[in-house]
Amino acid sequence: METLCQSESVWSPLVDRFGRTHTYLRVSLTDRCNFRCTYCMPKRGIEWMPSKSLLGDDEVVRLASVFARLGVTKIRLTGGEPAIRKGFVELVGRIKAIPGVEKLLMTTNGTALRANAERLHRAGLDGLNISIDSLQPERFKTITHRDVLSEVLAGIEAALEAGIPVKLNVVVMPGVNDDELLDFVELTRSKPITVRFIEFMPFSGNEWKADKVFGYREMRSVIEAKYALLQRDGEPSEVAKEFRIEGFKGTVGFITSMTEDFCSDCNRVRLTADGRLKTCLFLAPKNSLRDMARTGSCDEEIAAAIHSGLQTKWAGHPPMGAWKQYDNLSMVQIGG
Repeated sequence: METLCQSESVWSPLVDRFGRTHTYLRVSLTDRCNFRCTYCMPKRGIEWMPSKSLLGDDEVVRLASVFARLGVTKIRLTGGEPAIRKGFVELVGRIKAIPGVEKLLMTTNGTALRANAERLHRAGLDGLNISIDSLQPERFKTITHRDVLSEVLAGIEAALEAGIPVKLNVVVMPGVNDDELLDFVELTRSKPITVRFIEFMPFSGNEWKADKVFGYREMRSVIEAKYALLQRDGEPSEVAKEFRIEGFKGTVGFITSMTEDFCSDCNRVRLTADGRLKTCLFLAPKNSLRDMARTGSCDEEIAAAIHSGLQTKWAGHPPMGAWKQYDNLSMVQIGG
């Protein structure tokens, strides 16, 4: 009689109960970060995961390989801040070498890029999302509690010089940085980058309220008062509505999670730094794939657990007006 560990049937595409096929995995390499951003890290701080709880390099590669066999073609490395993990460049190379992985990306605050951009390019990294919420040094320091804007800007330049495509992630908060929209758009005039404006989202400890959301339509109205935005076609599963401006080298995007969600086309699944499966950004993680890997489960058993866990995914999160603080992690524990 065939056992699960001998079964080939588990290696079917990752399709949830709503018919969405999942080809994109986001892996948190650590819950630690060298920033303390106000919307990401609770004021009270968090209790860091013990080092022994975090996935080791071999475990990350093994689990990523299982996902690749299940049809995942795109992987993003997140944190915390992934670049503070020891040996992260070498890990990039190992993951990119996994059969089936076509695109490997990383989300970072940019402080390690001046020293590592060229190495990351050689390791096979295909793109960077760099979080930067202000271009004003004092305001940047207020948001992040770190006086390192010049390092981040230097990291952006280093990435571009190394030939790595760059997207900038800007969380827009009314009364905090909403007056910098046009300054960020101007960056795309001369640089081949995408600036993505993100609506403020609710996570554990970040004191989210609906009136703290500077919505997509408001952002677009501010920008279109000065620039004509020309919409670009994208894949249905893309999270950003993307636009170009005539004569500009870069593009502008909007991530509208709160006002115009994109749940119906979601193709993403997450793995926390301690190896738990997270099927939605706004749902608490469930199945521990790490524990399965450490207690002798075969790849087929892990694949079956992924399939099972995926069936708990919601059709979509509640509309903004009906939102409440669901059982979730803080953003620093999830990753971008």
